[in-house]
Amino acid sequence: MLIPHLSHGQQQVITGAEKAAGWHSLFNGLNTSNWKGYNREEVPSEWKIADGVISFNPENNADNRPKDLVSKETFKDFDLSLEWKISQNGNSGILFNVVENPAYAEPYMSGFEMQILDNDGHPDGKIEKHRAGDLYDLIKSTSEPVKPVGQWNHIRVLSKKGHYTFFMNGVKINGFQMHDASWNKLVAGSKFKQWPEFGLATKGKIVLQAHGNQVFFRAIKIRRLS
Repeated sequence: MLIPHLSHGQQQVITGAEKAAGWHSLFNGLNTSNWKGYNREEVPSEWKIADGVISFNPENNADNRPKDLVSKETFKDFDLSLEWKISQNGNSGILFNVVENPAYAEPYMSGFEMQILDNDGHPDGKIEKHRAGDLYDLIKSTSEPVKPVGQWNHIRVLSKKGHYTFFMNGVKINGFQMHDASWNKLVAGSKFKQWPEFGLATKGKIVLQAHGNQVFFRAIKIRRLS
């Protein structure tokens, strides 16, 4: 099910030059044609679209299933670009290599996360490896070029043969290799060691996390590198 087209929507167009370079839109600013709910076909009602922005808006209801938004396509080697902003005291994230499986109740049981956070307002801001831009609970960012809460941040994520590079607002903030001894050691020292399938997949879905706080995304585009 697609989120209804709300008034004042703004289509986000990939330019001819971007198309020639292999880019395509994962969010066109109007609907959720490239997305679905985690372990479900419909999009949770808490996700809204207006003015070319898709946002998670927590609501009180009896549905206790995960509310995360999952790409319909699977990606391995890619170049991802998007913009995000978080609400005051908010927490969210972008997850990669997520495997949809009824045995995995949450996306973070298989996929790793680039943290989105109000560093100053949320309690996780006081925890190392839990701040905005960190590889959540695994690697601290080398710098923190994140903008104040309520302002848009641009991120870029490069994936090539299991090596990931994170950029925020034009600054490289992290780089790591998966599926080697160093990666296994990182996972063994983290909260994710309790989930045996975490970080094993070499490809998977991209997830926009619903963490109970309002968060906004726009200009989501990707190009495959293989």
